[in-house]
Amino acid sequence: MRLTAVIGKTAIVEKDATHCLFAGYLIRVRVDNSLVLPKYLLLCLQGPEIRKIIQLQARSTSGVNNTNSKEIAALTFSSSELKEQAEIVRRVEELFAFADQIEQRVKDAQTHVNHLTQSILAKAFRGDLTADWRAANPDLITGENSAEALLALIKSERKKLSSEKKVRKKNF
Repeated sequence: MRLTAVIGKTAIVEKDATHCLFAGYLIRVRVDNSLVLPKYLLLCLQGPEIRKIIQLQARSTSGVNNTNSKEIAALTFSSSELKEQAEIVRRVEELFAFADQIEQRVKDAQTHVNHLTQSILAKAFRGDLTADWRAANPDLITGENSAEALLALIKSERKKLSSEKKVRKKNF
């Protein structure tokens, strides 16, 4: 079981967030803004080294993984001047934004491919894929776009959906 999904999630609560209550299992950390930027600390706590330490320190009571404020307070990470911390945060946020853009492009491309695949299949079932069409679109009927490849993809997607349904049924 991956503890990252269960323990040590981090967030920043801004000062203007009034009327907030903290659950008993949450650990609130207040930082000295003259030493560390909250967003920098957040990134450090989300980093793989600190995540690993948190996971290793976690104890399970009745199947619930926990850590405590003393263990969190004992965590160490490299720090630098506020100006450098701000630059690190800026660059990381810039990279996350870039990653989000790439992810969106991939989703858009996948949607386009799915529509194209559906369009080709519809034309095939209607008998519209004539010899002239095949001659004009050789890249759409060979390799990963061949009928065999498309059928294999459909079979694997059906199998994946079938196994997901079985897992969901077992979980409930």
